[in-house]
Amino acid sequence: MARENLKKARKEAGMTQKQVAEYLKISERYYRLIESGKRNGTFEVWDKLEDLFRIHQRILRKLSSD
Repeated sequence: MARENLKKARKEAGMTQKQVAEYLKISERYYRLIESGKRNGTFEVWDKLEDLFRIHQRILRKLSSD
């Protein structure tokens, strides 16, 4: 299960996983786990992602089957 909407938003913003992790002030590894759906992340992380990509976090959080 991956978060394709989150990955798509990041790519459309022209950002790498490292850049998003730096913006969130978390490790790149932890961000990769969030994007892959293996970790949930905190409310603070999702609030910041919503602000960064200007997409509601419910959409970003959605898991899709691989």
